[in-house]
Formats: sequence, structure tokens, C-alpha cells
Amino acid sequence: MLGVALPLRVARAQDSARPVRLILPISVGSGVDTIVRSAGPALNRAFGQSVVVENQPGAGGILGTSAIVRATADGHTLGVVSNNHVIFPSVLKSVPFDPIQDITPISVIGTTPLLLVVNPTKLPYSNVRDLVAALRAKPDAYNYGSSGNGTILHLGCELFLQQNGLKIRHIPYKGTGPMVTDIMSGQVDFGVTSLPSILPHLKSGALKAIGVGSKERSPAAPDIPTIREQGMPDYEVEGWFAVIGPAKLQADQVRRVYKAFEAAYRDPETKKAMDLQGNRITMRDSADTVEYFKSETRKYAQIVKNANIELQ
Repeated sequence: MLGVALPLRVARAQDSARPVRLILPISVGSGVDTIVRSAGPALNRAFGQSVVVENQPGAGGILGTSAIVRATADGHTLGVVSNNHVIFPSVLKSVPFDPIQDITPISVIGTTPLLLVVNPTKLPYSNVRDLVAALRAKPDAYNYGSSGNGTILHLGCELFLQQNGLKIRHIPYKGTGPMVTDIMSGQVDFGVTSLPSILPHLKSGALKAIGVGSKERSPAAPDIPTIREQGMPDYEVEGWFAVIGPAKLQADQVRRVYKAFEAAYRDPETKKAMDLQGNRITMRDSADTVEYFKSETRKYAQIVKNANIELQ
């Protein structure tokens, strides 16, 4: 009996000493990257072992997500993904994995407010009604930008336009930074982007917020009304971030990871960082996350179809 028990104890000790590899299929400095790194120390404590954040950007997130899919399902390789994870099938001709069947959805950790913003000189308006009136009067005179064709920021604008019966020229960028810069300079008239990335520009007056895409106002910017409360009750678009693992991750590992992320994002220092960024922590369980992924897949597929977005 002793001869069997000792190797088991050694194996468990070695297993707990291995770092947790947390793959982010996005670049350093992006919204999700900031959200995850803000919780870094708390994640180390919650897991009781080192958590190594590894950025694997490329192909719109396909490369990093593929690495998660291919990993051994032992709880030591995980990933944090965003809305784009469920948008892939609608905007790409070929995706090397099924965004639900080939992973283990563990938890939607929380959400990030997305705002419709305008260049205050080109579109000197502060509400949905006046903006829509201006766009409707001269639809060919304006354009909007996004972080790339088929991204959540693109579809956030498309949904706004679709619900108002508008067609406006789209200018896709390779990332959020260049888009925001060009809205401020007047090269682009408006766009949808995350609250944390533009708070300083709102305070300086370089950008003007028309409304928040979430159901409720953001505590980080309580004076900015939602788009819903401005006469568009069916408009809802917000960023979300979720932890996933490879397919067939065992139930005990799912519980372990969920509890670790829950503890890390309830940590006072992490919570303070999330509040400053305007993020809201929700912690959906695994079953709820699966259903949420499915509903979000259907939602964005419909937006893509209505917009006649060409598959890449």
C-alpha cells in the first residue's frame, strides 16, 4: 500500500507545481489582455500556483484559440476569449474548430461597456435622435470605423444602423487604436468602441459619447445614457470575456477553474481595477455559459446576414 501511495502523492505535488498556462488569442495591451493582467496576482493566489499569461494573436484570434483547442484537457492550459470567439463561424469561410463543441466553456467572467462615439466637430450631437437625423439626411456624407471586418465593434455599428434603416460607408482598421485615432482626427465620423479604451478621450472632449450599448448605464460613466433608453429598446451590444478550456475537461477541473476565477475577480484589488475600467463581473456557470455562447452565435449571425458581410 505504501509503495502505491507515495508515487500518487509525488504525482499530485508535481501536478500542483506546474504553472497554469492562460492563452489569450489577442495582442498585449488590448481590452481582454488588460482585464486578465489586472487579476494576475489574485489568480496566482486563487490557483495556489503560478498563472502564466501567454498572448497568441493572429488571424483574428484563430491562432491562439486553436492552441487552446489542441491542448491536453488537464486544467493546466486554459484561455480567455471575447465575443469574436462566437462570431468566427459567421464571418470566416473556414474555421479550424467548432467554437462550442471543441472547447469546454467554463464561465463568462464579465462584460465591458461598448459606446457609440462620434467626432464632436464632424457630428456635434449628444443623443441618438439627433445623430440618426443627421445620418438620414446625408447618408453618403458620413462613414464609420471598426477594428476590422466582422469584429464586435463592426457588428455593434451595423446593428445600430440596421435598427434605424441606415446604410453608411464602413472603414475597417487593423485594431482599435488606429480607428480611435482617426475618429479623433476627423478622418472617420463615428464608431463603437470599449469604454476603458476611450475614457481619457471622453474627458478631454476629443470624442463625444452618444450612448452605452449595455442594458444599464455604466457606473464608470453614469452620465452617459444607454442607447436603449434613447428610443432603441432592442439595441444591446456589449463586450464580454470568458474563460474556456480544451474539450472534455473533467467536471472537477471545471469547478476548480471556476472557483479560482471567481475568487480572483472578487478580490478587492481586482474589483477596484474592474470598477475603474468600467467592467462588470457576472460569473456565469458552465451550463449557462454554453447557452450564452449559443444565443450570442445566433445573434451575431443574424446581424452579419442582414449586413451582407462578405466572408473572409
